[in-house]
Order: sequence, then C-alpha cells, then structure tokens
Amino acid sequence: MFLSKRLHRHAVRLIAVAAIAFVAGCGGGGGGGSSSTSSGSGSSGSSGSSGSGSSSGSGSSTPTDGHTLIQQATLAQRPGVLAKALGRSQRLLVGLGSTDVAPIQAQSLTPDIYDQYLVGAGASAWPSWNSPSGAYVQLVAQRADQLGAVPMFTLYQMATRGDGVLTGLTDTSFMKDYWDNTRLLFQQLATYGKPALVNFEPDFWGYTHRVNADPTQMFVYVNTNPDCATLPNTVAGMAACLMQTARLYAPQAYVGFPPSLFGDLLSTEVSYMQKLGAGQADFVVMQTLDRDAGCFEAQSSLGSCVRSGNNWYWDESNTTSPTFTEHFAIANGFFQGLGRPLLWWQTPMGVPAATASKQSPWRDNRVRYFLSHPNELVAAGGVGVVFSPGESTQTNITTDGGQFKTYSKAYFANPSALP
Repeated sequence: MFLSKRLHRHAVRLIAVAAIAFVAGCGGGGGGGSSSTSSGSGSSGSSGSSGSGSSSGSGSSTPTDGHTLIQQATLAQRPGVLAKALGRSQRLLVGLGSTDVAPIQAQSLTPDIYDQYLVGAGASAWPSWNSPSGAYVQLVAQRADQLGAVPMFTLYQMATRGDGVLTGLTDTSFMKDYWDNTRLLFQQLATYGKPALVNFEPDFWGYTHRVNADPTQMFVYVNTNPDCATLPNTVAGMAACLMQTARLYAPQAYVGFPPSLFGDLLSTEVSYMQKLGAGQADFVVMQTLDRDAGCFEAQSSLGSCVRSGNNWYWDESNTTSPTFTEHFAIANGFFQGLGRPLLWWQTPMGVPAATASKQSPWRDNRVRYFLSHPNELVAAGGVGVVFSPGESTQTNITTDGGQFKTYSKAYFANPSALP
C-alpha cells in the first residue's frame, strides 16, 4: 500500500546538499496495494505489552525515564504520557514533514513535530549528505528547534537496493553499513540531547511478513553488530537491535515501528507486529496513503501513482466504504494489540474536491477530516498526526491554497486533550 518513495528520496537528498553551507557556517551538524485501509477491522490482541527495554546507556541511569513511564501507565494514558515526555502539551500533536523551514515560518505555522527522511546504506547514503558524517541529523534538529518542534527521523535504509528488495539482509557488507548508520543516528541524537522521534523502516516489515509470517524464523545479520552481539540473527532480532541501539546511545529518543497495512496482510498484521516485538517500542506509526488520493485516481505516471486498486478517496460521511470510521477501527486494533500510542505519519495533504482531476493538483480529504475530527484520532489511541507529501509532486503547504494553515490554526485554537 505504501510503496516506492524514490522520487521523494531524491528531493530529500537535494535539500540536504543545499544545506551544507548552512551547516558549515554553524560549525556543527545539522510512502500500492489496493484502496488504503478500506476493508475490515484490525484484529486485536491483548491490551498490554511487555516493557519498553529501558536499558540505560551513555552514562544514563534514569529508572523513571519516559520509556518506563509509558509502560507503567494504563493503556488509555499512554498517548498523554508520550506527549509529555516529548515536552509537549497533553493534547493531540500535529506535525509536518518533508518540508523546508522557510515556508513553514512564512505561514506562521507552529507544528509540534518536524519530520525528515534518512535514506540509504552504503555509498551516497544519508551520512554522506553533509560534513562531518551524519551532520544532517543535527541540521534537521536545528530546523526543528527553529520551529519549536520535536525532530522526527524516518529511517529508510532497507530500500537501498529497491523497494521490497531484501537481498541486503544476508549480505554482511550491506548490514555492516546498515548498523553503522543506525549507530551514527543515535550518537547524533545523543549529541542533540533533547527528545526526538524515530520511525523505523516504512514498508519493510510488510515485505518481511510476506516472506515469512514468523519474524523469529527469517534470517538477517544482527549479531555481527557488536552492539547487538547477544541478539539472534532474525528479523525479530533486527527489531530488537534497533530498539537496543536507541536505548544505548540516545535514551531521550522515542522510537516506533510502522505496520505496512498491506491489504493482503492486514488480517494477521497485529499478530506479526507482536511477534516482531513492536510492542516494546514507544509508539506505533500509522499510515493512510503515501500519495494524494487523486493521484491514484488519475493513475499518474508523473506522481508514480500507476498502481492497482480503487476507492482511494474516503467517504467523510462514513456511510459508504471506504470510510474514516473503518480506518480508525483498524488503527485501534494496533493500539489495543501493541499497547502503544499511535502516531499517524506522512498523511497526504491534497485538497477536497467533488470530482477527481486528471492532473495535478490532485484531491484528498485527509487534512480536512483529521483536523476537523481530532477526537476520533484520540479515541483510536492517537498521540499525534504528521502531514507530509510522500513524493515530490504531491500537495504540500505551498500548493494547498492555505488549507493546512486554516485547519491547523482552527485545531490549535480548540485542541483535543489526551487522556
């Protein structure tokens, strides 16, 4: 459902390269399937989950850190606990991603979260975008600070060889690069020293799920990484290593896993994510669609939207499937099953229209619905929602006719409290 992001990857890299002079001057560093989530309701597991792995690292030994507080809270309270741990008000958070700072400031927007991609492993990967290696993390963090926002990083390294290509899992050289980059990310976040969010590998867990429904039985090099020498060489071990690395190097980082929501996996995905260990993280990354709905309606090659499926545009009256109510029921299944707050990510920014267009700008209604019905996100288990284009030709805050500014300001004037 949330497939190739290659054009977006290119756009992010251009932003990073353009920022090199800024970094030097500061003297430092720094998502196909069918019709989205339109059918059925997510299966639920137990409402709790085991601890968040609050091992101390880098000299930190805080037994009541945010990770532990999330675990100790009741399920209903966990979104509010996470918001407070991030230094935000105890209300539904609203963020922006894949957008430069200038247009956000020009519209006097005040996002809670500012998200950018970290792409690739090996040559031309994100550590090489700025100097010294990995400085892009500090650049993004500085931009977030300028906005008064929490920085969020979407780690997107497993698609280096192509979307859904998994050959790197059994390649020691590739996995060394992968783990070296991951360690570097969290070392950079330790230097930043303030709360941050990390989204681990969109789509990837769906691709591994398709290969083997048991992540404890699918091979990947993990314990060749000295930070994870005692963990098994499995996909579940990989997930555990990602969390262990975060806790070891950057205890103030909060991490989450994104269910793929691929239509063929949806009925078993809660169970898969439980086996993966996603309930040990701090939040669950929810998605709706990786492009404006109208881009798929148009089957636009310009926006990489030539994909099978239909019913991309959801019914705001919640009468005819697909509906927003159906989506929130699925989302709540992950909240109940994994026991962690939901953070919607890369939510498309198109503008509602009665009929589809054959060319850009393409329509979508998720900004309007989400920001007009925030209590529904809270009721599903949400801590926040991040809006961003999943590809460079999709709608953003400079092309939406002021939609995001209008609805976000109305929301902030009357926010939805978290339990």
